[in-house]
Amino acid sequence: MKTRTLGRQGLTVSELGLGCMGMSEFYGTLDENESIATIHRALELGVNFLDTADMYGIGANEQLVGKAMKGQRDRVILATKFGIQRGDDPASRGINGKPEYVRQACDASLKRLNVDYIDLYYQHRVDPNVAIEDTIGAMAELVHKGKVRYLGLSEAAANTIRRAHVVHPISALQSEYSLWTREPEDEILPTIRELGIGFVPYSPMGRGFLSGQITSPDDFAADDFRKNLPRFQGENFYKNLELVDRVKEIASQKNATPGQLALAWLLAQGDDIAPIPGTKRRTYLEENVAAVEIKLTSEDLDRLDAIAPKNATAGDRYPQASMAALDR
Repeated sequence: MKTRTLGRQGLTVSELGLGCMGMSEFYGTLDENESIATIHRALELGVNFLDTADMYGIGANEQLVGKAMKGQRDRVILATKFGIQRGDDPASRGINGKPEYVRQACDASLKRLNVDYIDLYYQHRVDPNVAIEDTIGAMAELVHKGKVRYLGLSEAAANTIRRAHVVHPISALQSEYSLWTREPEDEILPTIRELGIGFVPYSPMGRGFLSGQITSPDDFAADDFRKNLPRFQGENFYKNLELVDRVKEIASQKNATPGQLALAWLLAQGDDIAPIPGTKRRTYLEENVAAVEIKLTSEDLDRLDAIAPKNATAGDRYPQASMAALDR
């Protein structure tokens, strides 16, 4: 496993990270023992970049990650996020970027994770009612106090990133990016590369769609949140399945799975990109890690651009209310 540098402040991570969200919520059946074993296996394979957030499982995911890395803190580059608040109703969402909340959220995360510091601290969603300068100012205080090492943003617009970067250097932007979500190429990637900010794509395999394992809407458990996403519903599902079939064809020629090909494509987009495929099982982790060995030629990349161009995917990434919460 090679490493990549995110930003210009010294943050170095494994070229593939591990998204831990699904270990605690959103993707069907949970198994804490297997999840912890998956994190341990990731560390064995050289994957040191673990991604969580305070809203995943309403704190449960941070507790799980903290438990898994007990005694191994020095082997982990730990990323977590704040800013999405959830109440008694599991479906309710609020966004909070107030400085006093930033401080409270960080202290709560440190306690749940059972660590003294967070390597990379993201604002999970931009609060439209709080100036980004105020939020980043509070985050910068956490750096000065030694509670946080590097700062990040998630799903932030180009102008927001610029304003934030003036207050304190931003090391990484985390946003959705994959063969079926290519919007960052228009404005976001040029902006962060101008500023020297690294990119951390989440859902790099299209929330599992690009794995090739999903063939029917009936493949999802009743509590799998993907059932509520426009891209997984109705005619959109079957149109997107055609895209995956085209990816499968190229993948078979490379002796790879479509998921591995999707990850290899992302890794080929630049050395400043470190995807964080999520999984809660060792089998899929090992399959994902093998993607770093796949070398794509310029011809391979051209073919993938042709079969999965921008805007080829049918449906929005999220339901309307969640799309409205994105900083665009």
